[in-house]
Amino acid sequence: MTIPQIPLHDSDINLDISGVAGFFGGDVAVSAMATVHVYQGRKWLGWYNSPGSYEIAKRYGQLGRSRFWDGLYPGINVDPAVLFELDGLNGPKYRAVHSGTVMYKTGHLAHLFLQECKNIEAAHEVDDTRVTIPVCVTVAELSHQPAVEEHPRLFRDSTSPLALIPIFTSFAAAVACAVFRDWFCFSMIVLGMLSSGVSCYVIGMGAFTFTHPAPADGAPHGDGVLEGDGDIVVLKGPEGAVNPITRGRFSLKYNSEPEYHNIGSSSMLLTIQFLAQLLIVPQGEIFGQIMFLSSLAVSWMYNSYLSSLDKESIQRRILVQQVLRVPRMRKYRLGTRTIMVVFVLLVLSPADDQMLRKVMDDLLPNETHVWTIWKETVLHAIRNINHDEKDGAFDFDLSVGEGLGANDRRLLKTLYQDARTAYVAYQELYLRGPQQSDWKSPEECDP
Repeated sequence: MTIPQIPLHDSDINLDISGVAGFFGGDVAVSAMATVHVYQGRKWLGWYNSPGSYEIAKRYGQLGRSRFWDGLYPGINVDPAVLFELDGLNGPKYRAVHSGTVMYKTGHLAHLFLQECKNIEAAHEVDDTRVTIPVCVTVAELSHQPAVEEHPRLFRDSTSPLALIPIFTSFAAAVACAVFRDWFCFSMIVLGMLSSGVSCYVIGMGAFTFTHPAPADGAPHGDGVLEGDGDIVVLKGPEGAVNPITRGRFSLKYNSEPEYHNIGSSSMLLTIQFLAQLLIVPQGEIFGQIMFLSSLAVSWMYNSYLSSLDKESIQRRILVQQVLRVPRMRKYRLGTRTIMVVFVLLVLSPADDQMLRKVMDDLLPNETHVWTIWKETVLHAIRNINHDEKDGAFDFDLSVGEGLGANDRRLLKTLYQDARTAYVAYQELYLRGPQQSDWKSPEECDP
């Protein structure tokens, strides 16, 4: 059989793209690889000639923890969960009102939970109230106490068939090179498919794991406050239901830890691919080089799509739905910070007066004489409620402000009105309001 003449055979052009292929699209490829840990079955869909082999090898090679891998891929040995953005973010400050625990920086899961609460639309708003800078309060009532270690189920990716596009393109490009016997470019496309597929599978072998410390026997309830920027989250529930948020973490468990030799080996395969491309692709024909470049371009577009997926939102869904088992979450929009603080204290009560005062001072650090009088009076009113002396508990007497200047008396009167508003909101919206959760799954939000 006569072999057809290869297209562009007589052209003197040589693209010489081998030096670029190992670097081009590296950051996108690294970000795309991180999706293997949140989408079910993604680790089987990496069999295409992906760009950025050198960048991927350099980044993942740092996971190897031995003198050999440290020599090949120098740098700080990071935790796999941090590298794949499953851990590493700092969460907001947390203060517990029963144990007195104060965590000035919580972890990644507290950050995720706060972001989830921010995305909830406030369904409860106080009418006829003074408004300065509105503050939102989310009350999360946690009941499920997860095991110390769990392996959440990954979500199905409805767009997985899109992976067939770069796989088919790489395969077709390799076949085209073989038809015209450009074995140089053919071998590099096939090597790229193999190294990318093996690396995706090896990286995806990590078991997605949730862990949190077991609460001590007899530990008090974990009720407390997460202080976000503009959003406050009140956590209510037993310590075993609260500390998954404040102390829990997502991690990846590999059979090869702590050395991670399999990840180091896949990184070496990617490095070999990069070096082979430097030497062999320039030896191919212009047509084969175009086929090689075409497979990289399609793979880069697919990697760009994967990197654009909101992996943090998937983590939030795993945390709320599978770890916490969809706690009841209700969000309130309050007109001023003082209304918010009194409302939060009422939700947290009954609790020790000292602990409530510390929460109050955290949220309202004002220490002038007027503010001190107001704080003491509000705490006394909350104490009366806790002792079943509800009648007139929040009917404040302005005579306690005797001796103050006119401006201070007006301020005190305004603050008392805010406290009364918070009490009414607590009675009408929190205690007797709708009991269903404001949180909805993404499926429920779809039209």
